[in-house]
Amino acid sequence: MHPVMLLPHDADTQALRQALWQHRIGHRITAEADGQLIWVADPNQHVELQALVQRWERGEPLILSRPSRGRAQRSADVLPALKRVPVTAAMIVLSLLVFALIGLFGDLLIVGLTVVPIGIANDELVFGSLSDTLSSGQVWRLLSPAFLHFGWMHLIFNLMWVWYFGRQIEMLQGSRTMLLLLIVAGVGANLAQYATGTALFGGMSGVVYALLGHVWLMSRRVPESGFFVPTMLVVFMLGWMVFTMTDMAGSVGFGNVANEAHLGGLLVGLVTGWYYSSQRLKNR
Repeated sequence: MHPVMLLPHDADTQALRQALWQHRIGHRITAEADGQLIWVADPNQHVELQALVQRWERGEPLILSRPSRGRAQRSADVLPALKRVPVTAAMIVLSLLVFALIGLFGDLLIVGLTVVPIGIANDELVFGSLSDTLSSGQVWRLLSPAFLHFGWMHLIFNLMWVWYFGRQIEMLQGSRTMLLLLIVAGVGANLAQYATGTALFGGMSGVVYALLGHVWLMSRRVPESGFFVPTMLVVFMLGWMVFTMTDMAGSVGFGNVANEAHLGGLLVGLVTGWYYSSQRLKNR
């Protein structure tokens, strides 16, 4: 977030806030000692925000009545947004594509993406070893389980948070940082789960918890960085992680959860969040 201007303490900013959101200007207004400080997420919108504030101060109408837009126009609006977060968009598209292809190829695709090869011998599942898998060049298996989802709710829940957290990271820290987080968190979460003796697992949850930890620490240690996550959302997601580790989760149908992947991903996100926030504080 970047500071723009101060408004009086007693100013009613409700209409201004509505206009800023309608013009898709990411912002925040904080109470400071000298007044209400307006912050803008994208510095390229600095001038546009100032112009709206000047109109608001003159008492001019700000809320525009938009004509209904066709499907083509709405698609045109979506594409620029996706281009700004290519890694986040690719994570979502790949997860959806893999989910769709599982419907066509079934187990053939699943066993090609698990952390180690899986086969059947004497009517029993047989698992390969991680060392043999890597020595044979199947390095993609370290990350590919993150793109495996076994149900619609599993898929939607994960991708919703990938979009929420990933978009913040990629817009504020760049695509390279987001890609690094995906690889490190995905591999770290998968290895943490595999270390428990489980080979048949999948999902982006470990990466999601890494993104959560990263965004939360950045927002707490460097509030002006633009990162934001509601405290209750952090409490809910951490509470959900703890709940799925208990016997109670199994009794209500949530027992088959990759808990170690969640914990491993969260630790990765806390480490990266601490590192990047420390770098930001050092460069102040």
